[in-house]
Amino acid sequence: MPIKALVIGYGSIGRRHADILNEMDKISEVVVLSSQSNLPFKTIKSTEEIPGLDPDYLVVASNTALHHEQLVFVDNNLQGRKILMEKPLFDVFHDLEIRNNQVFVGYNLRFHPLIQLIKEKITNKKLWNIQIFCGSYLPSWRSGRDYRETSSAKKETGGGVLLDLSHELDYVQWLTGKIDITNTVNEKVSDLEIDSDDILILSGKSESGAYVHITLNYFTRKPIRQFIIDGEGISIHADLIANLLFISEQGKTSEFSWPELSRNETYKAQHNAIINDDLTYLCTFKEGLKTMRFIDNIKSYN
Repeated sequence: MPIKALVIGYGSIGRRHADILNEMDKISEVVVLSSQSNLPFKTIKSTEEIPGLDPDYLVVASNTALHHEQLVFVDNNLQGRKILMEKPLFDVFHDLEIRNNQVFVGYNLRFHPLIQLIKEKITNKKLWNIQIFCGSYLPSWRSGRDYRETSSAKKETGGGVLLDLSHELDYVQWLTGKIDITNTVNEKVSDLEIDSDDILILSGKSESGAYVHITLNYFTRKPIRQFIIDGEGISIHADLIANLLFISEQGKTSEFSWPELSRNETYKAQHNAIINDDLTYLCTFKEGLKTMRFIDNIKSYN
């Protein structure tokens, strides 16, 4: 059955979703909701046009601060549709009940084969310590755009590392369970010309008993996205930029690599999972709300 897809928002991530969906066989048409003109897709200008368009699949990729309002509108005006909310779900926690549609949250790193292999390897293992570092340089994120004008730079549009880089907050809990916070630093410390937070340092303990340490920032000039897991009989070192994974167990270290893996493949796998009703790796709306609760707990801990 052909599927009509609507992408709400046409910034860098909205454009990525539209291009990927446009190449998928099951998608018959891609429409974009945007105030921009002369886009390579059919375009609508307002949410009020959505019921008349009658899309089967919706991707909400607008500024995070608009997510709640747009999701409420869609759930009140459409029924039986599948909706992907780009991460994070909202800019602040909303205790929202979805009544009419299926909603998922865009934590596509769950579809990275490296993360999936780690989940398989640590199942039923006693873990002791998890160290996560994700740092990159915000002015280099979007070529040709002034970083000071992006949504990441502005608190009012849902910017800041706590929301922007919440992939790490999702996958660590997906791997090890709920985290109880013991200490956090979340503020603006660098000379970047932004009003959003540019660093998170979090310490906590997972419900599985592992100590967890997470550092996120906007100012590391050479991008790094790595984590280390140590536990009973196993040590893991993962590099999500080089797509390299080292697993040491039973006196032997094995190397795994995915040199040809592109970023778009995890997004495409996520779309296919939603369309095919495969919930194995998807972040459900309920899980997305739990991550928002975690984010709010971090804010209130400071």
